[in-house]
Amino acid sequence: MIVDPRKRLLIRNKAIATGLMIGAAILFVVARSQNGHGAWEWLAAFAEAAMVGALADWFAVVALFRHPLGVPIPHTAIITSKKEVIASNLADFIRDKFLASETLVAKLREYNPAEHLGAYLMAKDNSAGLAKGLTRLLAESLDFIDDDRVQQLLRTALADRIENLDLSSAAGALLDTLKKDNRHQIVLDDLLNRVAAWLATAEAQARLASSIDDMCTKEYPLLSVFIPNRDQFAKGAGEKVARRINALIQEINADPCHELRYKFDHAVKEFIVRLKTDPVLRHKIEAIKLEIVHDRVIADYVQNITGDLKNWLSNDLHQPHSKVQEKISAAVSGLGNNLAQNSGLKDSLNEHLEKLLLHYGDALRTAIAGHISGTVQRWENEDYISEIELSIGSDLQFIRMNGTLVGGVIGLLLHAVSLLLV
Repeated sequence: MIVDPRKRLLIRNKAIATGLMIGAAILFVVARSQNGHGAWEWLAAFAEAAMVGALADWFAVVALFRHPLGVPIPHTAIITSKKEVIASNLADFIRDKFLASETLVAKLREYNPAEHLGAYLMAKDNSAGLAKGLTRLLAESLDFIDDDRVQQLLRTALADRIENLDLSSAAGALLDTLKKDNRHQIVLDDLLNRVAAWLATAEAQARLASSIDDMCTKEYPLLSVFIPNRDQFAKGAGEKVARRINALIQEINADPCHELRYKFDHAVKEFIVRLKTDPVLRHKIEAIKLEIVHDRVIADYVQNITGDLKNWLSNDLHQPHSKVQEKISAAVSGLGNNLAQNSGLKDSLNEHLEKLLLHYGDALRTAIAGHISGTVQRWENEDYISEIELSIGSDLQFIRMNGTLVGGVIGLLLHAVSLLLV
């Protein structure tokens, strides 16, 4: 059994202080028995005052923690009777002195957490260790998700969320946001440019040529017989169609007021209004949404894809040279490099940490103070007294020792004064 070293020290100092008190009492009895002749008179004066000082200090020290000799003398067992007040004052002191917002912000600025974080993450061992920890957490989370009860809960929660989602209004709000500052026209430009780039490829022109040839064969079989070099004709027609479409795209891109842009803008506006107000369209979208949610084939397909992804991820995470772990490690190290090299990023992170500290500081320090106060008040009295006594009791025994010796010296001084006055 391991004995707290504080307890051993307390027992030793108590024994020394009590031994001095008993020694003073014995010395007093022996000195008085010699009828106060010669040096015995001085020893008796010393022992008497030392004994009184020792008893007084013993009473004072014991009265802090308990009732002396178990007698409920008023204003004794102070620490026990004032437990709630002490707990409250201690919590308030820590809250107002150690956890004051100004103090914490000053410490935060002095520490410069962004710089330390950058240096920490740049170290290869640290980034690898952090990546390994995150990988282990992710792997254990996947095992947790494998539980049938968890999967059922997730499926039910997801289905409920989707069923309660007003998809039409959400889509309308999304398109409305997209339309601000004509951002939908930027999307149109990007789409047209992608089409133009695709039409410029040999693959696209070959497909157009094949489509034109098929159309001639199916729609105009007699006319197609009289077309010479049909392959060349189709190829040339495909190239011309591609060039004509590209020319139209260039025309639209060059003209902010092009008629097609106006029609596209009008169509988007009309569709947004319909998404928000047209009951028929809203009903169709809602029906499609519910069909997708409750369709067993789609659910199985999604579950299979999710399962395959989870199995691959789980297998990779359990490999000694996990690709995911390597990517996480590289990302962590990259973040450390960015923090180390980018002073603006460091300043931004430090400023955000300060804002978080100021925003949540009051609530957090009040909660900590409440926790400290509540914890101390819930302690059993014996545990509470024992912990405090182990912390300061050894030093208090020196008060008893000093009281014995100082009392004896005062006794000698008083005896000397009494002799001078006789």
